[in-house]
Amino acid sequence: MAVSALREELDSRFLQLLSDLEELEAKRAALNARVEEGWLSLAKARYAMGAKSVGPLQYASRMEPQVCVRASDAQDGPQTFRVIKADSQIPEEVGPGEASLRRRKGPTKTQESGSSVVPQDPLNWFGILVPHSLRQAQASFRDGLQLAADIASLQTRINWGRSQLRGLQKKLKELDPGPA
Repeated sequence: MAVSALREELDSRFLQLLSDLEELEAKRAALNARVEEGWLSLAKARYAMGAKSVGPLQYASRMEPQVCVRASDAQDGPQTFRVIKADSQIPEEVGPGEASLRRRKGPTKTQESGSSVVPQDPLNWFGILVPHSLRQAQASFRDGLQLAADIASLQTRINWGRSQLRGLQKKLKELDPGPA
């Protein structure tokens, strides 16, 4: 009886692994399409604005990240990756885990100027009226970043599933030494 339950569990894990592999293939194709579309849109923007108008010389001297990739490690499962805005904090990070000091005399001028800093849109580095193709390139690369995080999460889930599958196969061989 235990052998048949183990075989059913093995079959369901194997089907899940195949489903995850199929999803990984689709997401990789979508990522390649997004990145290709982004570079093509960037080339169109360079053609429209001029080669020297869109390049490293227009980058801000002090860049701030727009997004961050956070890894959350589950105790009983695979690690997952999420793309979040750089200025936001996820609920897991807020609370007693973060040590900070309080200034009881009131806020100073440096703290006020630091809290009012809003992340600037990188498209403003290239002017106020940028071509639509530059906005398309930014959107394509943002979508690609989200897809890359999804692919990383899916890849870790596949690796975790494969290790679970190997463990089940080992248990099955121990219980039923006959043909598997």
